[in-house]
Amino acid sequence: MARIFITGSADGLGQLAAILLIAEGHQVVLHARNEKRGREALDKVPGAETVAIADLSSIEETIQLAQKVNALGTFDAVIHNAGVYYAQAKELFAVNTLAPYILTCLIKKPKRLIYLSSDMQEGGSSKLECFKTNINRISYSDTKLHVLMLCKAVARKWPDVYVNALDPGWVPTKMGGSNAPDDLVSGYQTQVWLATSNDMKAKVSGRYFYHLKEIRCNPEADEVLLQDKFLNICKEITGVSFPNGS
Repeated sequence: MARIFITGSADGLGQLAAILLIAEGHQVVLHARNEKRGREALDKVPGAETVAIADLSSIEETIQLAQKVNALGTFDAVIHNAGVYYAQAKELFAVNTLAPYILTCLIKKPKRLIYLSSDMQEGGSSKLECFKTNINRISYSDTKLHVLMLCKAVARKWPDVYVNALDPGWVPTKMGGSNAPDDLVSGYQTQVWLATSNDMKAKVSGRYFYHLKEIRCNPEADEVLLQDKFLNICKEITGVSFPNGS
């Protein structure tokens, strides 16, 4: 049995992954952006251990979330599922880019880390020069490339952790819309598999998956100098350092 923390698990893919993990016998801690959504999340996922509350658009609340999670003990896996799409650039950047960075740095190192990206990362650009000067130029596609850059940097720096990212597909959730063409079940199976499976195909690191299969991603994500520059700029913005030696 594994213990897993899932960000953005009050609804959508995060909630569905939590339900499946609990059905498989694992312990799950949920996350919601406010108390009301937290209560609703526990109602919809009755087997969950608890719910941690924080608005990931706030750097301060995100830092506090890491403290709350650490106070609950250690986790075998953390699934960075939270994300926004219909939002202004400032919120996109805070929730999709900075929050996973902060939580990765501050939550006690798990055995497995899973990051949700998107096929839209293919059209993204790192735009690191905009992080501190022109945030409005950053798009959803760019933030999903940032997630991949973070994943690959962490995989390189923490060889004792299985660190991977995935594209859940365009699935019929609140974010994806009711007409989304991809299979909903396949959309959350991959993160569950990466978080818990003993399949050797899941016990890898620095890879990118779509529906249980490894795929290629935007080559910019693999550029080590860009990865390190990304980590440094995130540190400058958030005040949170990446713990290289831990």
